[in-house]
Amino acid sequence: MSTEPQPATQAPAPQPDAPPAGPQPPGPGPVPHHTIKHTRISGLWFAVVFFAVVLLFLLIFILQNGREVGISYLGAYGHLPLGVALLLSAVCGVLLAILSGVARMAQLRSVARRHRRVDARRAAAAPAAPAGKPGR
Repeated sequence: MSTEPQPATQAPAPQPDAPPAGPQPPGPGPVPHHTIKHTRISGLWFAVVFFAVVLLFLLIFILQNGREVGISYLGAYGHLPLGVALLLSAVCGVLLAILSGVARMAQLRSVARRHRRVDARRAAAAPAAPAGKPGR
């Protein structure tokens, strides 16, 4: 080991994240980030994949519940696999819910149609305001 003084260490290198000192020449700004907008086709593909997975789960459910069960409904009697019977009852429940929704939409449409007719009659019966004077 020598007793000679060691030379001073080099100045620390500038860090790449630190902004450079001094004025910067005007140049192009950061490149804008392009985003891809969702389209109806992309939504359709999502729906297709989602329902394919749902159908796969339904198929697994039906295959795992293949035991025959007796079904009777309003005097009709038959034998179905348990998975098919449960799926059939679920589909019937969904159809009943859809039927009630359709009935409600029809009711709301008829009320809206009635209100449009009344509004049209009121507009036709209202006297026209003079063009030169604003209405009060």
